[in-house]
Amino acid sequence: MSNIRVRAARPEDFPQWRLLYRGYAAFYKADQTEEAVALTWSWVTDPGHEVDALVAEDVDGQLIGLAHYRPFARPLSATTGCFLDDLFVAPERRGSGVADMLLIRLSELAAQRGWSVVRWITADDNHRARAKYDQLATRTMWITYDMKPVQ
Repeated sequence: MSNIRVRAARPEDFPQWRLLYRGYAAFYKADQTEEAVALTWSWVTDPGHEVDALVAEDVDGQLIGLAHYRPFARPLSATTGCFLDDLFVAPERRGSGVADMLLIRLSELAAQRGWSVVRWITADDNHRARAKYDQLATRTMWITYDMKPVQ
């Protein structure tokens, strides 16, 4: 793991980030247009947008993982938390500690920024990731709902 570095995404990372992000979308069977990918990247690279990204790169400069995150207000505790939207490690690099490194770095950033929690959701059937998450975080009792806006 010492030959893997976690850092903020940079504009020149786009081609490699795109491959990872496409892999993430494929894992969740989510259709993504080139326009959607470009829009997400524009958020990541816009210092004024709430979405930010970490990437993990190997000693050869190959991106092997990503994490998209953003702050969110927590009115009940009057704090700001960190929401991890996306976490993905290249399939051939899973089990190498990359996910741990991304999550630990995100936890460090949260502490530096005074955020009260790092929170995320995952699919119920994502057993491998859930096993990892159970090692690093506390599963909550909360159930997530989605409601479409009324048209």
